[in-house]
Amino acid sequence: MRKRWRDIADDALLFLLPERHPRLGAALAAVGVLECAGTPAVHRWLQAHGVSASSEQVRILPAEAEAFIPEDAERLPVPLSGSETLRVQQECAPQAVTDMESELLGFRETTQDWKALVHRALTAGIPAPRIAQLTGIDPHAIGRLAM
Repeated sequence: MRKRWRDIADDALLFLLPERHPRLGAALAAVGVLECAGTPAVHRWLQAHGVSASSEQVRILPAEAEAFIPEDAERLPVPLSGSETLRVQQECAPQAVTDMESELLGFRETTQDWKALVHRALTAGIPAPRIAQLTGIDPHAIGRLAM
């Protein structure tokens, strides 16, 4: 069954990176196909600003990172599915975090020591709720290790 837009809870922000501003977020084209990118609202927004979806200037960030978007940047909130949100978060994360998150995702298919993995992830700066999301480990168990 296909989700309707109002049923999708996770979201992100498309924004136009101002010139001479350090790279922020991920290029929209780098995260792969997103359902929202094909909507009339996104097409009109891109047309209004004279850019294409493949432009390096068109960036995307998870909504919780909105404070990092420059004040003068044009922005558009967009809905994402759970898997799209994961792709956006991974594309926006520094490589070391991305590598650690890939290992956390792989945890579901292994029997390795989960406590050691969680400690390494916490040390790498990955928040406990994100570790729970990636591994399926009980958030309370992760919270006990984080103390």
